[in-house]
Amino acid sequence: MDDERHRAPEGQRAGGGRALALLVALLLAVAAFIGFRGELPDWSSSGADSSAPALLEPLPALDPVAVAHAVEPALVNINASSRPFGVAAAGTGIVLTADGQVLTSHHVVKGAEIVTVTDVGNGTVYDAKVLGYDAGADIALLELTGATDLTIARIGSSAELRVREKVLAIGNAGGAGGIPTSIQGSITDLNSTIVALNSSDLTRKPLTGMVEIAAPVTAGQSGGALADPGGTVVGVITAASGGNAREVGHSPNGYAVPIDTAMRVVGQIRSGTPTESVHIGPTATLGVLISDAKPSGARIDVALYGLPAYAAGLIEGDVITSIDGRDITSAKALRAAINVHTPDDTVALGILDADGAQRTVTVVLALGTPN
Repeated sequence: MDDERHRAPEGQRAGGGRALALLVALLLAVAAFIGFRGELPDWSSSGADSSAPALLEPLPALDPVAVAHAVEPALVNINASSRPFGVAAAGTGIVLTADGQVLTSHHVVKGAEIVTVTDVGNGTVYDAKVLGYDAGADIALLELTGATDLTIARIGSSAELRVREKVLAIGNAGGAGGIPTSIQGSITDLNSTIVALNSSDLTRKPLTGMVEIAAPVTAGQSGGALADPGGTVVGVITAASGGNAREVGHSPNGYAVPIDTAMRVVGQIRSGTPTESVHIGPTATLGVLISDAKPSGARIDVALYGLPAYAAGLIEGDVITSIDGRDITSAKALRAAINVHTPDDTVALGILDADGAQRTVTVVLALGTPN
């Protein structure tokens, strides 16, 4: 998803400087019938009188103070850092289990070597490790070391959300820590598509199926809770419309991953079975900067010193054409293939060099950072 001007090592990205990890929505694609999605009466036949439509129940009122009071104790503040630059990102997490499983946005921990988490409820600071993530869905699952008796969030369902329903976005606004900031808004779309910019490493990615809310979500609230009037979590805050939207006169919007989508990723991670989209456990890296080769394959632009590809003698211009006998047609395909591996796995790479000679190289993957 990275353009060639911003390539980074497969499996490895480190954020530079103290930059809050906010995905800024650049392009907004709004669905048809906006304002009416989920609001149309049911014209199907039911009961004795089939001539009258069945009307939906009125939208519930939201008490922002009561909802915030219910949700805040189950949130944590997250700081992620990478050497040698220090803090790379700040965000929010949602506590899923009393012993420290925490749901957050993938981009909050992307490229992080060190993740620390502060419990909003009791102020305790924990070290955290990334259990797994789905970069495409922007969801990650953390585990806090030594955590016990944490307050657990009440997880709802996003299936019954309706346009115009009031919700509350709660998170670590500005990355300053302390008590989370709550922002009330109305749902304006249930299936938004955006192209998002990660402000810490300037990479872009498309996000689909987003819940859009009319609320000025800000940096640091990523990974926080989108809560319904009953105080249950119905989404994971992931993005906000940025300066471009304001410049053209649009009101600021926030975007959240529906909780049903997020919990499907969590279930996949807990199952221990990786896929090409869901990575489980420590991240493996080959240690290369890559681009698409022509007509096919992943071209090595740089083999980073001290990492597996360099140690195996791979150089600029070599093209990776297969991994463990499976064809590699692009840089994206190589990243997906590495995604199902863990550090210390041994892989066989098919290599085509600049002179057209083919060979097979055996490489032991190293420990990387969440890509």
